[in-house]
Amino acid sequence: MSRIAIIGGHGKVALHLSRILSGEGHDVTSFVRNPDHVADVTGTGAAAEVLDVENSTTAELAQALKGHDAVVWSAGAGGGNPARTYAVDRDAAIRSMDAAEEAGVKRYVMVSYIGAAKDHGVPADHPFFPYAEAKAAADEYLRNTTLDWTVLGPGTLTEEPPTGHIQTDPGNPGNGTRTSRANVALVTAAVLELPETIHRTITFTDGTVDVVDALTTE
Repeated sequence: MSRIAIIGGHGKVALHLSRILSGEGHDVTSFVRNPDHVADVTGTGAAAEVLDVENSTTAELAQALKGHDAVVWSAGAGGGNPARTYAVDRDAAIRSMDAAEEAGVKRYVMVSYIGAAKDHGVPADHPFFPYAEAKAAADEYLRNTTLDWTVLGPGTLTEEPPTGHIQTDPGNPGNGTRTSRANVALVTAAVLELPETIHRTITFTDGTVDVVDALTTE
C-alpha cells in the first residue's frame, strides 16, 4: 500500500483515479479547493483535504505532501481567465514540484495533454494559448527536477466509459485524438506501479492495447 496525494481532487479524472487507487488499497489524500466538494471525494474512498493550491506557498504545499509516497497533479484553472490559468496551471504546479522535492516525495505524475510543448503552435490570440503556454512551462520544469517524474499526454478528453485499452504515441495530436477521462485515470494508476515509466513523457489516446502492455512496450 502506498500513500498517494492527488492535487485537483474534484476533477473528473481525479475522482475516477481516487476510486481506482482506493479500491486497490492505497491510502489516498485528495486536495480540493472548495469545501463543498469534500463529500464527492470521500465518496470515492479517498480522504479529502481543503487546500487552495493557487494561493499556497511552497512550504505550505510541502507540509501537505509530507509523508506521501507519490503525488499526482490533476488540477487546472479550467480556462476562461488567462491570469488564473498561469497562476494555477504553471505557477502553482511548479510550486508543487518544489514542494514535493522539499517534502521528500520523489514520485510525481503530471496529467498534461497530448500537444503540450514549447512549440505547441497555438496562436497568441487564441483562447487556448495561455493554457498551452502554462502546461509547456510546467512540464518542462518538471523534467528538470530531481523527481521521479512521468508526464501524461492524453488526447481530447471525453466522458466515454473506461475500456482499459489505449494507443501510445498516436501521431498527429491535431488529428481528432480522443481519450476518455476514465482511461486517463487507469493510465495514471498504472504508471504509479510501473518504475519503467519514470522519466518518460507518454502521449496516448483510446485504442486497442491493454494499458499495462502499452505502457511497458517501447
